[in-house]
Amino acid sequence: MTFALQSQTLTPVTALEFRRQCAGEPAQGEVPSGASMLGARLLAPHASTGADATFDFIRAELLAPREPTLDAWFTSGKATSYQQGNVRYATDGSWLHGHAEIDDLRVEGGLRAATQLAYEEMFAVLASAGCPHVLRLWNYFAGINDESDGLERYRHFNVGRQQAFLDAGRSAFDGAPAACALGTQGGPLHLYFLAGRSMPIAIENPRQISAYRYPDRYGPRSPTFSRAALAEAGGGRQALFISGTASIVDHTTVHVGDVRRQTEECLANIDAVLQAVALQARAPFDAQQLSYTINVRHRDDLAVVRAAFEARVGAGTPAASRAVYLWADICRADLLVEVEAHGFAPPEGGA
Repeated sequence: MTFALQSQTLTPVTALEFRRQCAGEPAQGEVPSGASMLGARLLAPHASTGADATFDFIRAELLAPREPTLDAWFTSGKATSYQQGNVRYATDGSWLHGHAEIDDLRVEGGLRAATQLAYEEMFAVLASAGCPHVLRLWNYFAGINDESDGLERYRHFNVGRQQAFLDAGRSAFDGAPAACALGTQGGPLHLYFLAGRSMPIAIENPRQISAYRYPDRYGPRSPTFSRAALAEAGGGRQALFISGTASIVDHTTVHVGDVRRQTEECLANIDAVLQAVALQARAPFDAQQLSYTINVRHRDDLAVVRAAFEARVGAGTPAASRAVYLWADICRADLLVEVEAHGFAPPEGGA
C-alpha cells in the first residue's frame, strides 16, 4: 500500500489545504511543493488494519472505495510535530492538527472521564501552541448506543465533553465548533481536531433546533457542536466544515426505518446549511465540489445510500467521485445514516 502524500516535498498549497487519496492512485487535487502535512487519518477495510502504521487508523470499516484512503491536511508553512500527554499534534504556528487516543476501558470513570480528559488535554495544547480556535472535531468510540451505568454511552460522552468545555472557559453552546461523533467496531476513544488562529463563524440550520439546545429527553447534557463552521483558510479563501448531519427535523428523528428517505433528509439539511452559509460567506460553496464522508449504520444499506446521495449531487460530480462511505454507528439508535462534508471557496471574485 503506497501513498504519494507521504513525501515531504509536495506541490503548492495556500495556507490550509485538504487532500483525499486512494492507495496507489494520484491525489485528488494537487498539493504544491514545500507544503507540510499537519495530520492524516487512514480509512480502510478491516483487513487493512495495521497494514500501514504511518497513519492513524480508526475501526470504522471503509465500505467504498474498497482501497485504503488517506484524508490529509496540509499547510504551506513548515509544520513541526509534538506530543503532549495523550495528544500528538503538528503545527506551523497558524494551523494545528491533533489526535488524542485514550482507551476508556482503562480509565476510572469510563468513557465520560476519558472524553473529559481528551478534551482537557486538547484545550491545553491549543493554549500552549497559540492556535486557540477549534475549526472542526471528529470523535470516534466503540458502542456509542450501548448502555453503561444506566445511561447510553453517547450521553456519557456528551457529559464529559461539555464539562471540559465549561472547565476551559469555552462556549459549550452558541459558537461551539463543528463536530461529529460516530460509533466504531471496537477500539479506544479517538479525538481528531483542527484548529487555527482565527475564530470561525458558527452556522446553524433553520430546519433544526441547535444541538446544544436539545430538550432533556436526549440526556443530562446536550451535545456540544454547531451545525457548521465557516473559517478563514488563508490567501483570501474560506473553508466550510459541515458537522455530522442526520435525518432530524426540529429535534426529532424522521423517516424511522427508511434509509433512503433518511439519506434524502440528511442532504436536505445540508442544503439548508449551505443556504445559511451563503448569507455570511464571501464566495459560494458548491455542494457538488465538497468532500463528503457518509456514515452508514448497516453495511447492507450501502447501495441504497449511495444511490440516494448520487441522485442528489450528480453521479458524475467531484462530490460523488471522492465521497467515502464508512460502516459506523450513529449517535441515535434510530438513525441509519449520517453525512458530513467540508470544502473550500475561492477568494471573492476568484476562479
